[in-house]
Amino acid sequence: MGVNYGLMKEQISAFAETDPWYLPLLSNAAAVLYHALPEINWAGFYLLHQGRLVLGPFQGKPACIHIAPGRGVCGTAVQERRALRVADVHQFPGHIACDSASRSEIVLPLEKDGEIFGVLDIDSPVPDRFSEEDEEGLKETARRISELIVMEETVSGAV
Repeated sequence: MGVNYGLMKEQISAFAETDPWYLPLLSNAAAVLYHALPEINWAGFYLLHQGRLVLGPFQGKPACIHIAPGRGVCGTAVQERRALRVADVHQFPGHIACDSASRSEIVLPLEKDGEIFGVLDIDSPVPDRFSEEDEEGLKETARRISELIVMEETVSGAV
């Protein structure tokens, strides 16, 4: 589909140079992904908090707020500590249908210091939308985000 994953990583890296705190970085990363990837209807992040995934910055329709590890595609990716590319979400056991228009999904764990702190989640209304090339490009993007991000509460620049 001609997605320039290198450019996406550069754009996200530039945002991190301005402020690597998770809230602005993930907000802008979600926007970059949403507008760069064709045929998707949701791009965003879930962050682990008190033992479950909690909705983070995203682009798309309103979404599920809490997901338990092991539940749905996102929770399974956390439990299994691996990326999941699902061609037909309706065939995935325990799929959580936040948007009934979604047909395929890719979820990539985000890790810092060997610990998963969240996931990158992207949905598409097109069956089997995500290719091996997409998976590799998005894995690199997720790794770059994980390297750049600062999770602690910080104050960015003086106002």
